[in-house]
Amino acid sequence: MLKLITTLALFVATVVSGQTSFEKDMSKAVHFWNEGKSSEALTALDKITRNEKENWLPYYYIAFIHTVNAYENSSDKIKMKTSLEQAQKAQDKANALALENPEVLVVQAMIHTAWIVFDPMINGQKLSGDVLYILNKAYKIAPENPRVVFQKADFEKGMAAYFGQDTAAMCVEFEKAIKLFATFKPETPLHPNWGLDRAEEALKQCK
Repeated sequence: MLKLITTLALFVATVVSGQTSFEKDMSKAVHFWNEGKSSEALTALDKITRNEKENWLPYYYIAFIHTVNAYENSSDKIKMKTSLEQAQKAQDKANALALENPEVLVVQAMIHTAWIVFDPMINGQKLSGDVLYILNKAYKIAPENPRVVFQKADFEKGMAAYFGQDTAAMCVEFEKAIKLFATFKPETPLHPNWGLDRAEEALKQCK
Protein backbone atom coordinates (compact mmCIF):
# COMPACT_ATOMS: atom_id res chain seq x y z
CA MET A 1 0.00 0.00 0.00
CA LEU A 2 2.67 2.46 0.98
CA LYS A 3 6.26 2.80 -0.11
CA LEU A 4 8.52 1.26 2.49
CA ILE A 5 11.19 3.40 4.00
CA THR A 6 14.55 1.84 3.27
CA THR A 7 16.81 4.68 4.25
CA LEU A 8 16.43 7.91 6.15
CA ALA A 9 19.20 10.44 6.40
CA LEU A 10 19.46 11.93 9.85
CA PHE A 11 21.73 14.98 9.99
CA VAL A 12 22.75 16.74 13.16
CA ALA A 13 25.59 19.26 12.99
CA THR A 14 28.27 18.84 15.61
CA VAL A 15 29.43 21.97 17.37
CA VAL A 16 33.05 21.46 18.29
CA SER A 17 33.32 23.93 21.11
CA GLY A 18 31.00 25.06 23.85
CA GLN A 19 28.93 21.89 23.96
CA THR A 20 27.09 20.86 27.09
CA SER A 21 27.25 17.28 28.29
CA PHE A 22 23.80 16.69 26.78
CA GLU A 23 24.88 18.08 23.41
CA LYS A 24 28.04 15.98 23.36
CA ASP A 25 26.13 12.82 24.26
CA MET A 26 23.42 13.53 21.67
CA SER A 27 26.01 14.25 18.99
CA LYS A 28 27.72 10.96 19.80
CA ALA A 29 24.44 9.06 19.60
CA VAL A 30 23.55 10.58 16.25
CA HIS A 31 27.06 9.92 14.96
CA PHE A 32 26.50 6.22 15.71
CA TRP A 33 23.21 6.36 13.82
CA ASN A 34 24.75 8.04 10.79
CA GLU A 35 27.36 5.28 10.69
CA GLY A 36 24.60 2.67 10.57
CA LYS A 37 25.15 1.60 14.17
CA SER A 38 21.55 1.74 15.35
CA SER A 39 22.10 -0.47 18.40
CA GLU A 40 24.91 1.75 19.66
CA ALA A 41 22.83 4.85 18.95
CA LEU A 42 19.87 3.49 20.88
CA THR A 43 22.07 2.51 23.82
CA ALA A 44 23.55 6.01 23.94
CA LEU A 45 20.13 7.64 23.68
CA ASP A 46 18.70 5.43 26.40
CA LYS A 47 21.54 6.53 28.67
CA ILE A 48 20.73 10.18 27.92
CA THR A 49 17.08 9.73 28.93
CA ARG A 50 18.13 8.73 32.43
CA ASN A 51 19.34 12.30 33.01
CA GLU A 52 17.02 14.13 30.58
CA LYS A 53 13.60 12.85 31.58
CA GLU A 54 11.88 16.13 30.62
CA ASN A 55 13.54 16.53 27.22
CA TRP A 56 11.60 15.17 24.25
CA LEU A 57 14.54 15.00 21.82
CA PRO A 58 16.19 11.73 22.96
CA TYR A 59 12.81 10.00 23.14
CA TYR A 60 12.03 11.36 19.68
CA TYR A 61 15.21 9.89 18.21
CA ILE A 62 14.68 6.56 19.95
CA ALA A 63 11.18 6.34 18.47
CA PHE A 64 12.45 7.46 15.08
CA ILE A 65 15.28 4.92 14.93
CA HIS A 66 13.05 2.04 16.02
CA THR A 67 10.52 3.08 13.36
CA VAL A 68 13.18 3.10 10.64
CA ASN A 69 14.33 -0.30 11.87
CA ALA A 70 10.76 -1.54 11.62
CA TYR A 71 10.54 -0.57 7.96
CA GLU A 72 13.91 -2.09 7.21
CA ASN A 73 12.77 -5.35 8.87
CA SER A 74 9.36 -5.39 7.18
CA SER A 75 10.05 -8.84 5.73
CA ASP A 76 10.42 -10.22 9.26
CA LYS A 77 7.12 -9.65 11.05
CA ILE A 78 8.50 -10.58 14.47
CA LYS A 79 11.34 -8.05 14.26
CA MET A 80 9.06 -5.43 12.77
CA LYS A 81 6.48 -5.84 15.52
CA THR A 82 9.15 -5.64 18.22
CA SER A 83 10.63 -2.49 16.70
CA LEU A 84 7.23 -0.81 16.47
CA GLU A 85 6.37 -1.65 20.06
CA GLN A 86 9.68 -0.18 21.20
CA ALA A 87 9.11 2.87 19.01
CA GLN A 88 5.70 3.52 20.52
CA LYS A 89 7.04 3.12 24.04
CA ALA A 90 9.52 5.96 23.44
CA GLN A 91 6.97 7.89 21.41
CA ASP A 92 4.52 7.86 24.32
CA LYS A 93 7.10 9.70 26.39
CA ALA A 94 7.79 12.19 23.61
CA ASN A 95 4.05 12.72 23.22
CA ALA A 96 3.68 13.42 26.92
CA LEU A 97 6.43 16.04 26.76
CA ALA A 98 5.70 17.71 23.40
CA LEU A 99 2.35 16.60 22.01
CA GLU A 100 1.90 19.76 19.94
CA ASN A 101 5.35 19.57 18.40
CA PRO A 102 5.09 18.92 14.64
CA GLU A 103 8.27 16.81 14.59
CA VAL A 104 6.84 14.54 17.29
CA LEU A 105 3.54 14.32 15.43
CA VAL A 106 5.34 13.25 12.25
CA VAL A 107 7.01 10.33 13.98
CA GLN A 108 3.73 9.23 15.55
CA ALA A 109 2.21 9.23 12.06
CA MET A 110 5.17 7.21 10.80
CA ILE A 111 4.66 4.60 13.52
CA HIS A 112 0.97 4.24 12.68
CA THR A 113 1.83 4.03 8.99
CA ALA A 114 4.32 1.26 9.70
CA TRP A 115 1.57 -0.66 11.50
CA ILE A 116 -0.53 -0.32 8.36
CA VAL A 117 2.36 -1.76 6.35
CA PHE A 118 2.65 -4.53 8.94
CA ASP A 119 -0.95 -5.63 8.38
CA PRO A 120 -2.85 -3.57 5.76
CA MET A 121 -6.06 -5.59 6.01
CA ILE A 122 -6.48 -5.10 9.75
CA ASN A 123 -4.67 -1.84 10.41
CA GLY A 124 -5.45 0.05 7.22
CA GLN A 125 -9.01 0.87 8.13
CA LYS A 126 -8.19 1.11 11.83
CA LEU A 127 -5.30 3.60 11.62
CA SER A 128 -5.56 5.50 8.32
CA GLY A 129 -7.93 8.07 9.80
CA ASP A 130 -5.62 8.58 12.78
CA VAL A 131 -2.62 9.14 10.50
CA LEU A 132 -4.47 11.73 8.44
CA TYR A 133 -5.69 13.48 11.59
CA ILE A 134 -2.16 13.64 13.04
CA LEU A 135 -0.59 14.88 9.82
CA ASN A 136 -3.29 17.49 9.24
CA LYS A 137 -2.75 18.67 12.82
CA ALA A 138 0.99 18.93 12.23
CA TYR A 139 0.37 20.81 8.98
CA LYS A 140 -1.83 23.37 10.74
CA ILE A 141 0.92 23.94 13.31
CA ALA A 142 3.87 24.02 10.90
CA PRO A 143 2.87 24.30 7.20
CA GLU A 144 6.43 25.33 6.32
CA ASN A 145 8.09 22.31 7.94
CA PRO A 146 9.40 20.15 5.06
CA ARG A 147 9.00 16.87 6.96
CA VAL A 148 5.38 17.68 7.71
CA VAL A 149 4.67 18.63 4.09
CA PHE A 150 6.43 15.56 2.73
CA GLN A 151 5.04 13.01 5.17
CA LYS A 152 1.49 14.26 4.63
CA ALA A 153 1.85 14.13 0.85
CA ASP A 154 3.55 10.73 0.95
CA PHE A 155 0.77 9.17 2.99
CA GLU A 156 -1.95 10.79 0.88
CA LYS A 157 -0.22 9.57 -2.30
CA GLY A 158 -0.15 6.05 -0.94
CA MET A 159 -3.84 6.23 -0.12
CA ALA A 160 -4.70 7.70 -3.53
CA ALA A 161 -2.68 5.05 -5.36
CA TYR A 162 -4.32 2.29 -3.33
CA PHE A 163 -7.77 3.48 -4.38
CA GLY A 164 -6.77 4.17 -7.97
CA GLN A 165 -7.01 7.95 -7.65
CA ASP A 166 -4.91 10.68 -9.24
CA THR A 167 -1.67 11.42 -7.37
CA ALA A 168 -0.57 14.55 -9.25
CA ALA A 169 -1.43 16.91 -6.38
CA MET A 170 0.80 14.98 -4.00
CA CYS A 171 3.71 15.18 -6.43
CA VAL A 172 3.35 18.95 -6.39
CA GLU A 173 3.62 18.78 -2.60
CA PHE A 174 6.84 16.78 -2.93
CA GLU A 175 8.28 19.65 -4.96
CA LYS A 176 7.13 22.07 -2.29
CA ALA A 177 8.79 20.00 0.43
CA ILE A 178 12.10 19.95 -1.45
CA LYS A 179 12.03 23.74 -1.75
CA LEU A 180 11.27 24.02 1.97
CA PHE A 181 14.24 21.80 2.83
CA ALA A 182 16.50 24.37 1.14
CA THR A 183 15.45 27.11 3.55
CA PHE A 184 14.47 25.19 6.69
CA LYS A 185 16.52 25.97 9.77
CA PRO A 186 16.26 23.55 12.73
CA GLU A 187 15.78 25.17 16.11
CA THR A 188 19.19 23.92 17.21
CA PRO A 189 21.87 21.72 15.59
CA LEU A 190 20.39 18.79 17.52
CA HIS A 191 16.85 19.19 16.23
CA PRO A 192 15.50 17.08 13.33
CA ASN A 193 16.78 17.95 9.87
CA TRP A 194 16.32 14.71 7.92
CA GLY A 195 14.16 13.84 4.93
CA LEU A 196 15.44 15.62 1.82
CA ASP A 197 16.60 12.37 0.24
CA ARG A 198 13.19 10.79 0.75
CA ALA A 199 11.40 13.74 -0.84
CA GLU A 200 13.74 13.71 -3.82
CA GLU A 201 13.28 9.97 -4.32
CA ALA A 202 9.49 10.30 -4.05
CA LEU A 203 9.48 13.07 -6.66
CA LYS A 204 11.51 10.89 -9.05
CA GLN A 205 8.84 8.23 -8.82
CA CYS A 206 6.26 10.80 -9.91
CA LYS A 207 7.99 11.22 -13.27
